[in-house]
Amino acid sequence: MTTPTPLKHVALKTLTAAVLGSLAFGVQAAEYEWTFQTSETSGEPQFELKKEWAENVNRMSGGRIEIEILPVNAVVQANQTLDAVEAGILQGHLTDPSYFSGRDPAFGMLGNLVGAWGDPLEFLEYMNHGGGEELYNELVNPYGVHLIGAAATGLESFPSKRPIRSVEDLEGLKVRAPEGMVYNIFEKAGAAPVNLPGSEVYTSLEKGVIDAADYTVFSTNHSQGLHSFAQYPNYPGFHSLPMVSVSLNKGIWDGLSDDLKAILETSVDRLAYEMVFELKKLDLEAVAEARNNPDIELIDMPAEERAKFRNIAKDEWAAWAERSEMNQKIYDSVVEFLQARNLM
Repeated sequence: MTTPTPLKHVALKTLTAAVLGSLAFGVQAAEYEWTFQTSETSGEPQFELKKEWAENVNRMSGGRIEIEILPVNAVVQANQTLDAVEAGILQGHLTDPSYFSGRDPAFGMLGNLVGAWGDPLEFLEYMNHGGGEELYNELVNPYGVHLIGAAATGLESFPSKRPIRSVEDLEGLKVRAPEGMVYNIFEKAGAAPVNLPGSEVYTSLEKGVIDAADYTVFSTNHSQGLHSFAQYPNYPGFHSLPMVSVSLNKGIWDGLSDDLKAILETSVDRLAYEMVFELKKLDLEAVAEARNNPDIELIDMPAEERAKFRNIAKDEWAAWAERSEMNQKIYDSVVEFLQARNLM
């Protein structure tokens, strides 16, 4: 595996003169007051990191931008934020684009290309240096939305009520999966996916509505008590590494000065790294705690079984590519990137 190159703005050391200049002027009255909705509940680590991002934007802009961060469903449902940002009900969102697969399957292709990424830095390199951000804006600009930048939580774990040591063990498994590619790939792997919002994962596992869940990273699953019911988590995960789209209403973006655009872009690059490494740290702490619990068995699916799952996923990527010209563009772009780095 090649070592990912740095993000395009990672130069927090090389912040633009405009950014430094705005800091030098100190805090002033806000020129812009925005509301962003996230896809997490209040208190989750990802939610707290997104609140810190908003505070950082305020500091970097010398108080010119104030952003209120709201939890999932605070204003609209998770799959409605795209429309809300376009309409100006929200000014922006920080969310997984695959929620919008019902609007266009290309959101699923870019938002969560199941089985493609073994590490969040591979995905961030693709978005920043492999053409991903440009393709995403080509997709989302007609909806009146602009991608400031992409972040990622990390490779998700897979909490399950029964051991999953092979692809064959997925047969008949009732797994929570959102609509779109994640759902389709689990179906092709033999599972019985159930489309549920993330807010219903805990109670659905507890009541036996589902046997397992495509949900989020290990530490969040553990802190929310999922392993009380799903005592056979797969870690590291083998399937999902979703994008976090940090996006703003396009009309607002187009009207911003260059220095504020630079501040926002740089702030998202910082968020991307903070999210990857902070969640990794929390995962390692939660894994250590889980290993000391005799009721929990962590399962690391063997490499040959991961390859089987990925081959099922790759067939579905190709099938989705035929759905639209944009899907084909994304498919060709990702495959070229992975092949060039010996990742496929």
